[in-house]
Amino acid sequence: MAATLCVVGADLTLAQPAQAGVEKLYILNCGEGVAGDISRWSPGVNEGKSMDFVDNCYLIKHSQGWFLWDTGIPDAVADMPNGLAPADPRSVTWHRPKKLAAQLEQLGVKPSDIKAMAISHTHPDHIGNVEMFPNAMLYVQKAEYDWPGANNAPRFKPEHPVTKLEGDRDIFGDGSIVVLSTPGHTPGHQSLLVKLPKTGEVILSGDAVHFKSNWENRGVPSNNFSKEQTLASMQKIADRLTKDKATLWINHDKAQRDTLKMSPEFYE
Repeated sequence: MAATLCVVGADLTLAQPAQAGVEKLYILNCGEGVAGDISRWSPGVNEGKSMDFVDNCYLIKHSQGWFLWDTGIPDAVADMPNGLAPADPRSVTWHRPKKLAAQLEQLGVKPSDIKAMAISHTHPDHIGNVEMFPNAMLYVQKAEYDWPGANNAPRFKPEHPVTKLEGDRDIFGDGSIVVLSTPGHTPGHQSLLVKLPKTGEVILSGDAVHFKSNWENRGVPSNNFSKEQTLASMQKIADRLTKDKATLWINHDKAQRDTLKMSPEFYE
């Protein structure tokens, strides 16, 4: 009987479902560049000073499937020897040292494997490769989706599947990946909270903040949609960092990015 119980116990153990939640998070290189004048992001500070910028995407393996946060500079920029120059010389000249498609392939992930994705906002350095994933459910704030683009053009292809959010959203219903509504940089800007089993919680800033001193000084970029909303969103993030003992990963901050593990390494 004891032997029988042991066998039954082993069968029950094997029958246990895989642990729910986030399994891995990869940081992908989705662009590198040089800002002409960083006072554009912190008015009155560092006038005329240049700074290196980076642009990250984040691939998250959840027990329910692959999830992608932001898509970076268009892969086509990788084929431009001089990079992509901005209309405003104070802004960032972008280069694409690694294509998003190649980084996914290195991990054995096909674009069709991405079942869901979200973008922090609709500026070109964050949505450059959205249509590489035409069937992935796109989570975006309704205010951002409805915000007219250049010449009143839509910001996404109308046939792309979309879930329009009006506030925070727990993507998988288990608290492990939560979209945080953080408007201000744009009308429907959002950030992302990710709960990793070993690393702990991290908040991916999007462009709610651009670099460390910008965060510490609560600097609001001159071209933001709303200064008041930006400051309120920064406070919302700060409150969440304190409440959840989370860490803030600032998307464009090269100094911080250089301390983090890049794909194919990952966080658990």
